[in-house]
Amino acid sequence: MIDGEQRPAPQRLWPLWTAFLVIVLVLGCGLPALLIVGVIRESAGRPTISRIGASATDDPATAVARGLSDRMTAQLQRQSTALLGGDRAGYLSIADPAAHPDLRRRFAALRALQVTVWRAEPSGLPAPVVGRPGEWRQLVRFQYCFVAPGCQPSPVLIGTRWRENGDRPLLVAMEESKSAETGTRPWEISDLAVAVGARTIVATTPALRGKLPGLLAQAEAAATVADGYVVTGTRPDRYRIFYAGRAEWQRWYGGGRPQWTGGYAVTVGGGHHEVVLNADGLSSSGTDDLLRHELTHAASLPARGYPGKLTWWLVEGLAEYAGAGGQPVDRYEGLAEVRKLVKGGWDGKLDGVTPADDASAERVGGSYGVGYLAVRHLLDRYGPQRLLAFFKAVVHDRRTLDAAAEEAFGEQWSTLHDECVASIRATAS
Repeated sequence: MIDGEQRPAPQRLWPLWTAFLVIVLVLGCGLPALLIVGVIRESAGRPTISRIGASATDDPATAVARGLSDRMTAQLQRQSTALLGGDRAGYLSIADPAAHPDLRRRFAALRALQVTVWRAEPSGLPAPVVGRPGEWRQLVRFQYCFVAPGCQPSPVLIGTRWRENGDRPLLVAMEESKSAETGTRPWEISDLAVAVGARTIVATTPALRGKLPGLLAQAEAAATVADGYVVTGTRPDRYRIFYAGRAEWQRWYGGGRPQWTGGYAVTVGGGHHEVVLNADGLSSSGTDDLLRHELTHAASLPARGYPGKLTWWLVEGLAEYAGAGGQPVDRYEGLAEVRKLVKGGWDGKLDGVTPADDASAERVGGSYGVGYLAVRHLLDRYGPQRLLAFFKAVVHDRRTLDAAAEEAFGEQWSTLHDECVASIRATAS
């Protein structure tokens, strides 16, 4: 990576295996929430800091803060009503004029995404801003849905700053969420152009607006494939896809992805995963493969993310299988990299094949290919229904591989593991 620019591998632009990653962020969602220096952690189930009811023993400072919080809550409720009603003037009316440019952009982005649920709940009590008399900072938990009015909302915890103004405090600024788990959402910091289909919603920057019709058609086709890998019986109400330009790739959801990443799916709470594609160097055919892969993650992964590196091969192998689009094994693009990995001293352990963040593109391709071939072997032998039962037991129910294999396949995992490895070595020979 040079000056933030991701370079494609030589000879092939964004081959299937270099394009995919479920970022480790999915491991963090649903953890107990807390506020640390400059970083927010979110909880899908409740506010980060529980609000405490009024008490007769409140000291004067706490009583003042509590009263101010109630007035902020009323303002936020007015703003939420205005947003859902498409009333931009009402949305801006609770804020100081200096905050209007940022709020206008947020309003436009959320309306373009067809926001259907928007709830704001202050979390804890406001704290005075040091050195700014009359200003306060309040942590607010927003919950949102796009397109589908009855969805389970996704939460995001955002710092807000206010100035005292009688019964109606004025919103001075809305900060970026900077969540430790997911990073800042695109609608917080970017102008967005949006297209909505029957199964997907695709958003990008105004500069890339011309890509939307093609992206939407590709996303809708990929969603049909991904819907076949739902393991809990409930498919996503809409697959959420964000197509990032070069600058946005470095900012959306925190940026900082490994050099070889061309796309990822991130858990955002409420059972939703949001998919991000890197527009730089991504060909049309590569986009098809990438969308099938990442939307399969969104369809198959649990809300809290996958268990960890020991099951990486299974999570990525399933998505690779979907991404390959049913092509024969001998046409899989990563076979050459698998051969190099297998012949280069691979120890034959599936649970150790996860690539490091600084791994070479060749090593990454080999790792994804090993996962693909292992999952393909299990699918060919047992069929998709039993493979998905195994996936659910391991990834959703957190069963051991031994217990899951016995339950889904009626076999010992050690035996199946060795069969998968033998199949991989034979294919790579």
